[in-house]
Amino acid sequence: MPSYTVREWDKLTYGDGEGQIPPLHADRLASLAAQSAFAGRGGGGVLDHGRHALRARGVVGILATHDCSLEILPKIDVAPGETIDHQNAAIRKRLIHMLAVALDLKIDLGAVTDLAWQRETLLEILIRIFCDKLTEALRKGMPRRYVGHEEDLPTLRGRLDITRQFTRHAVNPSRLACRFDLLSEDVALNRIMKAAISHVSRISRRPANQQRLRELAFVYADITDVPVSGLRWDEAVIDRTNRPWRDLFAMARLFLRGRYQTTTGGTGQGTALLFEMNTLFEEYVGRLIARALAGTEFTVSLQGGRLFCLSAEDSGRGLFQTKPDILIRRSGFVVHVIDTKWKRIASRIDDPKQGVSQADIYQMMAYAQLYHAPRLTLLYPHHPGLSMTEAVHAQHRITGHTTLLETATIDVSSSIDMLARLRRLLLCEDAAVSASQER
Repeated sequence: MPSYTVREWDKLTYGDGEGQIPPLHADRLASLAAQSAFAGRGGGGVLDHGRHALRARGVVGILATHDCSLEILPKIDVAPGETIDHQNAAIRKRLIHMLAVALDLKIDLGAVTDLAWQRETLLEILIRIFCDKLTEALRKGMPRRYVGHEEDLPTLRGRLDITRQFTRHAVNPSRLACRFDLLSEDVALNRIMKAAISHVSRISRRPANQQRLRELAFVYADITDVPVSGLRWDEAVIDRTNRPWRDLFAMARLFLRGRYQTTTGGTGQGTALLFEMNTLFEEYVGRLIARALAGTEFTVSLQGGRLFCLSAEDSGRGLFQTKPDILIRRSGFVVHVIDTKWKRIASRIDDPKQGVSQADIYQMMAYAQLYHAPRLTLLYPHHPGLSMTEAVHAQHRITGHTTLLETATIDVSSSIDMLARLRRLLLCEDAAVSASQER
């Protein structure tokens, strides 16, 4: 089955040559993308289905129909001078790292060979990691729990069900209506694992993954088949007795009903595993900032605050609720508000406003009014087009306030010393001010 790769905001022209996509495949993939929750009213939120090319937008992941698939990778600048295959491999690794941080997963990226990063799509790599982790967990045994069981027996086991005994066996006292707990593997967590195996088996195209999935399906043969819509996620208990299954539970949720992506199926169209980069970048940076400031005097809240801009005169009801991406508090007071934006800002040499939108500035001014934080930051991904390394690039004082509003960038192309880099960005205000004065 042919597989195509494009980076967000780039194009795949129609045709049969290298780096092109046949119009028939483009039509099917665009139709599938239009069913996504990210597609928007016009259906073009994932892919622009143009006259001459498919153009990816700000959503990444995999679209797979029965005869082709499209991999959309984020626009992350990695490995300059390397081949496209090597660059795409590095981007896949960075994207899975971002997903692991955002979903709080422990994933050993070193277990996947360099060749696999180059030759396999994002979906096949995720399936491969899932198979590896599930196989390792099953070596220690499948989770079991005590479940209630009812059975009519010649001798009493557990407790006697009085109601059932005197309605069903009133004339046959040789049978006892027993109720007892039975240690079983047929529990919610294992049913979810079986559903995940079945789901990814239908969409995987890599022979090695298909073989692994068949072996895993055999292990789960005695577990009840439950459709995805009927799975009891609330009954899947993750505690100290089965803690190694936490990551597998999160990955199963990712495949079946994750919060970042939408999955469509049942109509013969195909499957989509998609992630909105704005949301993923926000969650990734937020979790890393929480780690970076752990053990300090600061506390971090993600999507906290939720103060209202207006209050109705008649009812006092709040209107236009705010949800800052990241709030940093000290001694209970908000000292720093950060809003992440997955888009490229321009160098100050090219554009004094750096391409920052007026709506973003108004949003930050509302935060200044409501949260009284002395420092506000618009945080963007760093890219080589900027004239310096990741840093605070500009600082401005909001008119009529002592609050500083700054634009800053963080380089997501590398995870080396990421926590230390974030701490420098967040805690070294004096360095940021002096850097701004030098410009």
